[in-house]
Amino acid sequence: MTLSERLAENVRACFAGIWIQSLEHEDALLEIARLCHSEQWKMATWDIDLGLRLPGGTDSDTTDMAGSDPLAAVRALSAMSDDATPSLLVLVNFHRFLNSAEVVQAVARQIVQGKNNRTFVVILSPVVQIPTELEKLIVCIEHEMPDRDQIEEIARGVATEEGELPDGADLERVLDAACGLTRYEAEGAFSLSLVRHGHVEPSSIWELKSQTLTKSGLLSLHRGRESFADLGGLESLKAFCLRAMRPHQGSTRALKPRGVLLLGVPGTGKSALCKALGNETGRPTLTLDVGALMGSLVGQTEERTRRALRIVDAMQPAVVFVDEVEKALSGVAGSGQTDSGVSARMFGSLLSWLNDHESDVFVVCTANDVTKLPPEFCRAERFDGLFFLDLPSKEQKRTIWRMYLDLFGIEADQRLPDDQLWTGAEIRACCRLAALLDVPLVQAAQNIVPVAVTAAESVDQLRNWASGRCLSADKSGIYTNTSGSPGKSRRKIPRDPSVN
Repeated sequence: MTLSERLAENVRACFAGIWIQSLEHEDALLEIARLCHSEQWKMATWDIDLGLRLPGGTDSDTTDMAGSDPLAAVRALSAMSDDATPSLLVLVNFHRFLNSAEVVQAVARQIVQGKNNRTFVVILSPVVQIPTELEKLIVCIEHEMPDRDQIEEIARGVATEEGELPDGADLERVLDAACGLTRYEAEGAFSLSLVRHGHVEPSSIWELKSQTLTKSGLLSLHRGRESFADLGGLESLKAFCLRAMRPHQGSTRALKPRGVLLLGVPGTGKSALCKALGNETGRPTLTLDVGALMGSLVGQTEERTRRALRIVDAMQPAVVFVDEVEKALSGVAGSGQTDSGVSARMFGSLLSWLNDHESDVFVVCTANDVTKLPPEFCRAERFDGLFFLDLPSKEQKRTIWRMYLDLFGIEADQRLPDDQLWTGAEIRACCRLAALLDVPLVQAAQNIVPVAVTAAESVDQLRNWASGRCLSADKSGIYTNTSGSPGKSRRKIPRDPSVN
């Protein structure tokens, strides 16, 4: 339903106090004015700069008694009352004045009287901050972000010349990039693209969207060049994600993919896969830092969490990356004793969204120790699959060596070090150090102690837990731990006695 449809219902139901949450006041005011004109209702607007204005008047046509006084503006609504016709007073950014006891009392009295004389107090604000005295007297309406049809209409209004606006699949990518922008931002993004490129293309839109996310401080947009070709192995996980995220003909909201939870040894490519997944599927990768959601004020954490999830929904289709999720949610179990339940409430909001969101958002969470996660986080319908990423096999390591030797410009005919317990990150580190120090690979390997040695007990415990419980990231089916029990020899660091 549109804003005007919801507002009309509440006016006809005689809700005399209405709060409209909107980030686009001019568009909201225009929609309200059109509704009042079509229904022949009276309408007036007030803000601290221009005072009280009637529709059809100019900025100078303000009522003196309600010029810059919010209290007088509320009282002026009684003079507009007409038993036969509803009268609406739209108070713009009025949440700034609801910390005054006199203003709150005047608004409460006006709402109660409005039930009888058909006058309506409409507060237009970007946030919902209703005082306790008014909570039971006011209903809330949200002014939605523009949908794809509205964004396309804006694009066609800006790109009017032939060839400026693409069609077909290119147009769909432009609309995907503009999802989540306000009408004002979308118009600016399309104009910037025309000025810069002579036609509308997604790159300029993503630049503006990245700034929008930066201003929110809750999410960041990753725009790297990673691809699955840069990752050795993980074939089963790659195929699963691509197949789950492929377009479905005639699909319903219930058929949208949920995401995957990646458990594995540190350095096995969990974060790299998520960053490459966005490029492979043509979706933006949004990084959600759970720590950034925490606020110092009462209720701030919960409000930031809800706002971040609303932004994620508006950015669809997208990939959302939550790294080291078990560390971000480590305080949930003792939240009642440590932070008055703030972490638990934030975790509850995240769980509800993971289960109930209808947006086309693919969530990828990574963890190094799933035993530290609450069991309800991993249950069915939160994620489409729980994958375990083990140390790469010999074939995968050959691919990884080849890839990083080319990346760092190292001769490929030299002898490779013993990489039996190495991860992909450690192979990259060896190649980088060899290029940085200008030494052979075998000598560079002496500076590397693999995590499978430094944290042998934790790695073996992780493998034993995942065996039979997780899907394998390398080959289809359930992961099975085939490695033997660790002995003292596994703690030895391979050394080449011929190298000084």
